[in-house]
Amino acid sequence: MDVEDYLRRLEMVHPGVPGLEALCELQRRHLERVPFENLGRYLGEQVDLDENALLDKVVRRRRGGLCYELNGAFGLLLRGVGFDVRLLAGRVMRRGGGFGPPLDHLALRVDLDEPWLVDVGFGRFSIRPLRLATTEEQPDPAGGFAVLPAPHGDVDVLCDGNVVYRLEARPRELEDFQAMAWWHANSPASPFAHGPTCSLVRPGGRVTIAGARLIETVGETRTESVLEDDDAVLAAYREHFGVVLDSVPAAG
Repeated sequence: MDVEDYLRRLEMVHPGVPGLEALCELQRRHLERVPFENLGRYLGEQVDLDENALLDKVVRRRRGGLCYELNGAFGLLLRGVGFDVRLLAGRVMRRGGGFGPPLDHLALRVDLDEPWLVDVGFGRFSIRPLRLATTEEQPDPAGGFAVLPAPHGDVDVLCDGNVVYRLEARPRELEDFQAMAWWHANSPASPFAHGPTCSLVRPGGRVTIAGARLIETVGETRTESVLEDDDAVLAAYREHFGVVLDSVPAAG
């Protein structure tokens, strides 16, 4: 991979020493510049976890993606600048209760002087890396996070006291996630089957397009507006995410 191309996507120079300060900066910039989005499902695209395909989508085509694509690509970048990275499989807590299927989520473990959880592929989640070797609450701009022991050596990751997902301890390979990536991109039972969405962290908040709605939050203030036609939707993708599309991603 071309590390410098990826770093230009994040608008930063090579961090040099692969330490915690660099990891924090890389994660923040990724969250602020590479959107979490499921647009491919509504544009007739499939999720391809081949390394070249991931880098082509995120770096060259300047798109975002699902957790498999975002954390998969980010893991390649981190390794490229010298970090020790492992892929971890997770099961997401569903809104109605209970965990999703195995390999439902992909997150990253980065080993420095201690292990850190890094996740740029979950929508609203921590802005900074989370320590994996403590059960203490970890304050973050996105909330109070904690990592607690779970059965069979797994760990539960909590935000503001609520379980977000459960992570396995064993490392995985990208190809392990391909079947579940296909399921999320195609199954009517997938949580991404409810319409196109694209979301990005902003300093102090977030910007999201859900269908034809533009949603912006800054602190506790939330504003929502309706994008009147296809031209307005396409213009909003360009303006807020740098995503240039030929057609509007639409369900059905």
